[in-house]
Amino acid sequence: MAPQDAVLGWDEDTNAEAYEAFTRAHPMYGATSRDLACRAHLADAGLVVDLCGGAGATARAILELLPDRARVVSVDNAAAMQRVGRRTLTDARLAWVTAPAEQLADHVPTGSADAVVCNSAIWKTDTAAVFAAVAHVLRPGGRFVFNIGGGFAGVRHPDEQAIRTGPSLNALIRQVAARDHGYTPPPIAADTPKLPLETVTEQLAAAGLTVIDAEITAQHSTMAEKRAWLSIPVFARPEGKFTHTQRMQILDAAYALTTPDAPAVTSWLVVVAQRPEASA
Repeated sequence: MAPQDAVLGWDEDTNAEAYEAFTRAHPMYGATSRDLACRAHLADAGLVVDLCGGAGATARAILELLPDRARVVSVDNAAAMQRVGRRTLTDARLAWVTAPAEQLADHVPTGSADAVVCNSAIWKTDTAAVFAAVAHVLRPGGRFVFNIGGGFAGVRHPDEQAIRTGPSLNALIRQVAARDHGYTPPPIAADTPKLPLETVTEQLAAAGLTVIDAEITAQHSTMAEKRAWLSIPVFARPEGKFTHTQRMQILDAAYALTTPDAPAVTSWLVVVAQRPEASA
């Protein structure tokens, strides 16, 4: 089953608060943020854009690597997420812009950014338009670093298969929903990835950006962390006409069939692109 897109719902306070609480309690977003920030080569950066920055988990990782004089602009179209971020992340080097990723070039001067970083969100955007906007704001030699969930990219890290010891929590949720609620899962769509590397590379090239690195990585977590993630309303399952309370009851029943510290692995495609250096 393709991963849930979770495009809508981020501008709701309930989702924003639950997401921020998850990032404080569990390492997933912090770990992926630090990975991307390290790949952006920020030691000498002056301006970095945290694209689709949400409540600031990635901005926090970027700020840890930046010199004191540098600035970060966090761009996200969900005011609710940014309200949480403004409350919990008060670094004076950070500015918040409430706008869609596609409108990045309207808020950051041309050629001014040393890097643009986007964690766990690029597939929710009009990627061709976003890539063009990123190319517009990057300086020559500037880096664009982002990741794509394995299901959306059509990739799987070997660890994901090797470590699996039983049904995924998502599979158990569907089983419990069918058993206890008469749930009929929707037909499984054709296994065509939404954003494979080939498509990404073509769109980046059209925008004037060059892929300089692409790596399939594995994010290691546990069933307990996966349960907490699926408790965020925007990610709660199964699909269909269930209330959030019903989804949480189904989640609890499915989780009871697992071992809390059982390993869970998520695959990512991490892409580093660059705006070419100016010709001599």
